[in-house]
Amino acid sequence: MLPFSTIDEASAFLGRNLTLAETLWFNYSARKSDYVLYCHNILFLFVVFSVVPLPLVLVEMMRSVGFEKYKIQPKVHTSLSDMFRCYKDVMRMFFLVVGPLQLVSYPSIKIIGVRTGLPLPSIWEILAQLVVYFMIEDYTNYWIHRFLHGKWGYEKIHHVHHEYTAPIGFAAPYAHWAEVLILGIPSFLGPAIVPGHMITFWLWIALRQIEAIETHSGYDFPWTPTKYIPFYGGADYHDYHHYVGGDSQSNFASVFTYCDYIYGTDKGYRYQKKILRKLKEEIEKSGAQNGGSYPIHAQDVKSD
Repeated sequence: MLPFSTIDEASAFLGRNLTLAETLWFNYSARKSDYVLYCHNILFLFVVFSVVPLPLVLVEMMRSVGFEKYKIQPKVHTSLSDMFRCYKDVMRMFFLVVGPLQLVSYPSIKIIGVRTGLPLPSIWEILAQLVVYFMIEDYTNYWIHRFLHGKWGYEKIHHVHHEYTAPIGFAAPYAHWAEVLILGIPSFLGPAIVPGHMITFWLWIALRQIEAIETHSGYDFPWTPTKYIPFYGGADYHDYHHYVGGDSQSNFASVFTYCDYIYGTDKGYRYQKKILRKLKEEIEKSGAQNGGSYPIHAQDVKSD
């Protein structure tokens, strides 16, 4: 809750007039407690995972409208009922695990210093903090994900997420409840190390989930803006990880590719791409048509 009764009091405190964004924030948040503002994250999670994957559902259903060529595993199609079942399972997880965790974790947000007051952060401050959050989450997630592909981690926990060898948008958070809790740690570390405004925290939570939905979309669209982000993995990169399955020792990173490259855990992916390039050249020479992104079985090359 803002410590001002009127906009004039807020302006006097700042020594200037409020910007349009600050005025909107004042009108919305002035009478809401910090706890209520923090709990908006629950609503954002439900909305993001209910709305963002819907275009992918339509694309999956409309197979004859020109989208088939962008499907990474074109021979695999998920029915509407299966996608709806996945959605229900994810929503159940949100209600039983993620939502309650959000409700009780507010004290940690106060401890690390996420603020709700004025002034609002600049666009550049928000962007800089979001970059830091993504970098910290990606590096931490890499090692946790790699651990989950060990014998114990995979058999006890991570195998649930790999039920989808051809991932779909709704399956981005589809996982064992323990994995959902464990992978919440990397998402929290960035704001804990570099705390910012609640608006930045909201954006971080929403963007991280949208990114996860994209990488699990099953489609490699050439027009996606993320293709212009340096070292960004994307759907094709993560799809390979699911395609190989439980034996995969490749492509552990959640967002970027640099960890896999540095630690040698992208060998299987690079080897497969090399084979596919050669096959494509041979197919083009022979006049045949490509059968998809993975026309042969991908034998994962494990890191040394």
